[in-house]
Amino acid sequence: MSRLLVIAAIAISYYVFAILLNSVGTVILQSINSFDITKPQASTLEGFKDLSIAAVSFLVASFIPRVGYKLAMLLGLALVAVACALTPSVASFWFIKLLFACIGTAFALVKVSVYAIIGQLSASTKAHSSLMNTVEGIFMLGVLSGYWVFAWFIDPTNDASLSWLNVYYLLAALVALTFVIVMLAPIKPVENAQATSAFTAFVDMLKLAYKPLVLVFIFSIFLYVLIEQGIGSWLPTFNKEVLGLPTQVSIQITSIFAIALAVGRLTAGAVLTRMHWYPFLNICLAGMAVVMLLSLPLAENVAGEDISHWFDAPLAAFLIPLIGLMMAPIYPVINSVMLSALPQEKHAPMTGLIVVFSALGGTTGSIVTGFVFDAVGGQQAFYLSLVPISILVVTLFFFKKSSSSLAVKGTQTL
Repeated sequence: MSRLLVIAAIAISYYVFAILLNSVGTVILQSINSFDITKPQASTLEGFKDLSIAAVSFLVASFIPRVGYKLAMLLGLALVAVACALTPSVASFWFIKLLFACIGTAFALVKVSVYAIIGQLSASTKAHSSLMNTVEGIFMLGVLSGYWVFAWFIDPTNDASLSWLNVYYLLAALVALTFVIVMLAPIKPVENAQATSAFTAFVDMLKLAYKPLVLVFIFSIFLYVLIEQGIGSWLPTFNKEVLGLPTQVSIQITSIFAIALAVGRLTAGAVLTRMHWYPFLNICLAGMAVVMLLSLPLAENVAGEDISHWFDAPLAAFLIPLIGLMMAPIYPVINSVMLSALPQEKHAPMTGLIVVFSALGGTTGSIVTGFVFDAVGGQQAFYLSLVPISILVVTLFFFKKSSSSLAVKGTQTL
């Protein structure tokens, strides 16, 4: 029963942060509408979110085991609850940026803790991969919920209305509920966490990055998140400006992307019991390229049509989000392969590296997509995703080669 409560605590924490983190695409669109800012200005929201994640993860990931995973999670949740509660009353773009900085800071604490707790709860590589995919799948369900929750608060008759900010009162209450559940969960402290100095723990995290396998791994996750955030953060704006959908419909139909990601991650575990991860991920990458090459030409010359409902939307609006089904398994699978190769005491520092390079990839993807979108249009910005997809094929080859070499030498189990 105590194990289930711990799983519930990390699952609901991931669920609520999924809503907050992945609202950035919706908030970008609404900030352009409500605060009269440019696309490059709006794209900085991803930076406030992701760079705070990267900075906090880099600085404190190796120290979190010393203070305890539960305390780290509670501090993060408390910070976000206060920031969400204040957002509607301040109602300014500068505070939206501050809000995302708080969300990023808190998520860094939560993600490092959650990944380490998954290691505590898993007795084998298969169990680790299964629980990892389940938690990441729940994250995607949170993403899906977020699109509909935010759309519910948007004024369909006035795009510039600030009524959508009232969603943060609801989110503050949800974060407060999560705080209570985490506080009640019997999350174990880390054994021998005080055995080394804080400086030594930080240096150990840096040393991990010098291993060839880890270098290839962190570059792979950088590329993956660059693709996911570049598409996910700008899909609502793409739907509105390229496909000509109304604001509410643009946000609601983006939920197909979240559904695809959730289905992909929740079903990946079953597929991986019968198939090795490397050919499976290459099939996923090929599928991503095919989806973009088939769907983006369908987005040409469709804006200007009279669209008021989902049923009126062009085919491209339904096809483009399906890239999520193909990309979904990549991130949790390579994370699981990497973490399973390490002893539990290395999970927190490795997760710190994962979070740092995921954040840098997300910021890069969103900002580059935003600038290209503003300069030459949304279709060209989305075609650009084919470049990192191609590079990721190469990095996964070297990741597989390096991990196989370690397994042959018998130094670690991968």
